Amino acid sequence: MSGSPDEEKLEELRQKKMEQLQDRAEGGGEADRASQEAAQQQAEAQKQALLRQHLTDDARKRLNTVKMSKEQFGEQVEQQVIALARSGRIQGKIDDEKMKQLLQELKPDSKSFDIKRR
Repeated sequence: MSGSPDEEKLEELRQKKMEQLQDRAEGGGEADRASQEAAQQQAEAQKQALLRQHLTDDARKRLNTVKMSKEQFGEQVEQQVIALARSGRIQGKIDDEKMKQLLQELKPDSKSFDIKRR
């Protein structure tokens, strides 16, 4: 009979330990997600600051309009502007005309279809 209470205590200790490990795993995941989200927000803020520094208001409006209609293309243009700024190849600010040229250069080739009727 004395074995039964010891087994109960042992089982109780195992259960507590499992609960603690699960709490740590859940809490660690939340902290990790929070740190990732904070890093992502900081990177986004740096990107926006860099764009504000190197684009005029009209150019930023045009870029935002492009992003609203074609998000991937807008992101690509943003990355290109950031790369140019970081490499030091931008003199002054990019105005609306320069942004138009940049968009034209980066625009993917439009696919044409030939439809033949019989």
